Amino acid sequence: MASQLHDDSFRDTIATIDQKGKRAFIFPKKPSGPMYDRRKIVSYFLLVFLFGAPFVKINGHQFLLFNVLERRFNIFGFPFWPQDFHLFVISMIIGVVGLALFTVAFGRIFCGWFCPQTIFMEMVFRRIEYWIEGDRNQQIRLEKQEWDAEKIRKRVTKWIVFYVISFVIANVFLAYLKGSDTVIEFVKEGPTHNTSTLIAVLIFSAVFYFIYAWFREQVCIIACPYGRLQGVLLDNKTINVSYDHVRGEGENGRAKITKGEDRVAAGKGDCIDCKACIHVCPTGIDIRNGVQLECVNCTACIDECDTIMDKVGFPKGLIRYASEDEIVKKEKFKFTNRMKGYSAVLLILTGIFVGMLFLRSQVEATILKVPGQMFLKEGNRIVNVYNFKVVNKTNEAFQHVTFKLVDAEGGEIKLVGANAITVPGDSLGEGTLFIKLPESLLNDEKKVLHIEVYDGNRRIESTTTNFNGPRRFN
Repeated sequence: MASQLHDDSFRDTIATIDQKGKRAFIFPKKPSGPMYDRRKIVSYFLLVFLFGAPFVKINGHQFLLFNVLERRFNIFGFPFWPQDFHLFVISMIIGVVGLALFTVAFGRIFCGWFCPQTIFMEMVFRRIEYWIEGDRNQQIRLEKQEWDAEKIRKRVTKWIVFYVISFVIANVFLAYLKGSDTVIEFVKEGPTHNTSTLIAVLIFSAVFYFIYAWFREQVCIIACPYGRLQGVLLDNKTINVSYDHVRGEGENGRAKITKGEDRVAAGKGDCIDCKACIHVCPTGIDIRNGVQLECVNCTACIDECDTIMDKVGFPKGLIRYASEDEIVKKEKFKFTNRMKGYSAVLLILTGIFVGMLFLRSQVEATILKVPGQMFLKEGNRIVNVYNFKVVNKTNEAFQHVTFKLVDAEGGEIKLVGANAITVPGDSLGEGTLFIKLPESLLNDEKKVLHIEVYDGNRRIESTTTNFNGPRRFN
């Protein structure tokens, strides 16, 4: 390996901070090429999905909903309540293990191809910036330019467009949090009827604007924990966007190309040190320094290097998807024992999750004693007071919900204020009830009662609760 790769001083600093500790803005060249075209297709598909998912409904349920305030979640059209939190936790663990497996095998490819931060930055805001301010050289020139009419016009136009898009993104995220129907209702009612919500949306819009107008790639370099996580997950068998230093450096290192020279005889590598891979990088790194946490695997350097190799007549692939072992030892990708271990864990967790989904009850009822309430005596009967909740996870409304004691002859359940309750679809019904038992049924101070829940004549759920009575003395 050439001497350049042995100099690790580049790891002491990051490209977005200058020697004085101030922010150094990056002006990447507009990428182009086959990999970038593929990324655009993937990104636009994901953008359509992101903006459309809150407004798509399956069986009356929003396709994706994360209503933290009301503790209601819909994932792929399946409603989840607080009682299903264990399913949500398992799904998150599956996501983490899956991401770990993906990183061990293919590096930080998620960041370059699927991460919302990268997609919004590179495929929305950066492309608008190219449209308004021009490519890399024009942006650098505009940055150094005095605040004349041209610079003010371009910058103000960009800032306004950026904030409008940030405002749209904030409203879409509000649809994920509050529900699309609620957001549409807010829009119809107007801002004067929803001042607090409007203020919250404007604040989030400002946050998104700050991220995409100023903070930008710093999210990937500094703030994102996944960039740090990959440092302990990658190994020499992981496929990354990699520079083929064996071919690029040769025996005597990289060098500018000279017309008519015999680079093989001179021991020079195929890298002509044009720095095109640096100029196109959205995080400002030099991919020739090897694997770096700042690299988001966006493939911009692959397209740019292949274009240069075409122009000088060298084979493509100097920068490509490859593992360190493939570059040094010419070993092809293998499914390692480490990957098999992650896959086994992922398969087991997925199996458990699918099984729990199938066993998941569509109705859940809980009947709990009112805190601090003692039992009452009513003639020869003992009375306990309870709070009850009936969670209806279906779209079907339960019109006549009642409760029935099992194996408690002479016992009675009486709802407070009604003989039955109505529980709409995808909703919660709650209230208070009395349970009365003959004192002769109590052999101890505490008895477990089995209760069935009915909608009309149809049993929809069963549950248990504790009944307290007077202490017995032998």
